[in-house]
Amino acid sequence: MADAGYLTIGKVVKRLQQRFPDLTVSKVRFLEEEGLVEPSRTPGGYRLYSGRDVERLETILYLQKERFLPLSVIREQLDSAPAQASEPAGEEAGPTALDRPDERLTCVPDVLEELARPDSEEVREKLHPLKRIPELCDGVTVGFVQQLEAVGVIQFKRSPHGRFLVEGKDLPLIRAAHRLRRFGIEPRNLRQYVQAAKRESVMYEQALMIDARKPVADEEKRAADLNEAFETISRYTNAIRMSLIRRQVAENIRGIHS
Repeated sequence: MADAGYLTIGKVVKRLQQRFPDLTVSKVRFLEEEGLVEPSRTPGGYRLYSGRDVERLETILYLQKERFLPLSVIREQLDSAPAQASEPAGEEAGPTALDRPDERLTCVPDVLEELARPDSEEVREKLHPLKRIPELCDGVTVGFVQQLEAVGVIQFKRSPHGRFLVEGKDLPLIRAAHRLRRFGIEPRNLRQYVQAAKRESVMYEQALMIDARKPVADEEKRAADLNEAFETISRYTNAIRMSLIRRQVAENIRGIHS
């Protein structure tokens, strides 16, 4: 039985699911593995969450859902402001990295970081025969990967013998696309994102040219500055895109039920 004032992981999930319906026990365990929450343990190894642990978890979930921050940025914020880390997140939450454009920001979605975790550095850097993808991405068929290539989500390479090869860095994309199938989203539905990426790339190139023209003595610094500018632009455009989609979906659902 849990100590007075402490909750088991199941009760924590049940308490927070009203605000975060997608929360699962696995998600909470993943956040623990990432070092973002550190519950106490009973002698038998069961997790026990204090009120402060629950508030910290709520803050993390809020920053993910509403501010679109990756776990690396959330960890930095919590570690740099320990006095505020236990405060429940809400509309009055303090400024985040999104509010400080001068901070270095990362644009890699944390879900892709999670989906890349099964791969070693060697796997990520190599080209893999198409027939090996079901082995590397459990549950994915060769036909599904071919559909992703057909709409432009990934691009095959060719071996000297003419075999189709898949880049290791594309494995998280393949896994992400495969998980969307449970919602009825098929590779053909992802074509719009490929087209949108082509359109947006022009805007990015124009914006980055402003930084590229700045005089710099060190070419390595120029490359670092361009990468930082790209990440900052990505963070803002991703936030705007997701806010617009969320608002439109909410309006559509209200229209259905009105």
